[in-house]
Amino acid sequence: MELAYIPSPSHGVYHLGPIPLRGYAFCIIIGVFVAVWLGNKRWIARGGRVGTVADISVWAVPFGLLGGRLYHVITDYELYFSEGRDWVDAFKIWEGGLGIWGAIALGALGAWIGCRRRGIPLPAYADAIAPGIALAQAIGRWGNWFNQELYGRETDLPWALHITSSTDGRVPGYYHPTFLYESLWCIGVAVLVIWADRRFKLGHGRAFALYVASYCVGRFWIEYLRVDDAHHILGLRLNNWTALVVFLLAVVYIVVSANKRPGREEVVEPEADGSDGGTAAEEKAEDADSAEAAEEANDDVKDDAKDEAESAKKT
Repeated sequence: MELAYIPSPSHGVYHLGPIPLRGYAFCIIIGVFVAVWLGNKRWIARGGRVGTVADISVWAVPFGLLGGRLYHVITDYELYFSEGRDWVDAFKIWEGGLGIWGAIALGALGAWIGCRRRGIPLPAYADAIAPGIALAQAIGRWGNWFNQELYGRETDLPWALHITSSTDGRVPGYYHPTFLYESLWCIGVAVLVIWADRRFKLGHGRAFALYVASYCVGRFWIEYLRVDDAHHILGLRLNNWTALVVFLLAVVYIVVSANKRPGREEVVEPEADGSDGGTAAEEKAEDADSAEAAEEANDDVKDDAKDEAESAKKT
């Protein structure tokens, strides 16, 4: 008899009247809000403006969702295009299936478009948003719990995940909760990036590269535990190879960037010109200076008039 385990939800969809509320979608949405919130705080601390992170996220998030879905569908095409499958399911993103590699790749493209429109360097934006992305992943992984997916090998550990569904080839039983492992790992990654950024003043995309490298380390061993169907190359799952290659690229970027562009950007967001209205603080300061100058000039005129009047009386 199992004394302890993590129960799985009996279903991943809850209905508010005729409106379906999907646990997977809620986790993704909450994760996005957390990423934007934390990214905004970090951007402002770096000298950026309020709202810039949200504005660029309007580009990055849709591109990221599209990229994540494309990666999943391409690497697991047999789930949608093999015999007996319905290709329309490839569009049902709420049923699960987002590949982080594709999400980061196309999400970066969307962020680049948003940054370019505002004259902002993409590496600086990436550094600000990096720990928020890690937290978004940590929250998003709980969507897999609602869908009873992405679990590991069988285990009798007290934190085993109890799978009850038998759809899509699942076998009810007790398994390693790899969704939980990755969620906790991503929280650790976020903390690491925040600490390293404060300690070493990371800039020019190195905080983001640290996030990528550290995530890949955890993803490699977590991926090794998973038992869901996947393509294998030389005995390793495809995502293991992807994590290894991306890890090496991130480390190389950190080393090369640190040598070529040490330190951190002094300016992350260019000041607005007159057509943009400037910042409120700058406008107030200019108005105050103008008013003070006018008042001083007025006092000088009054003093001169007073002196002339006194001179006239004496004569």
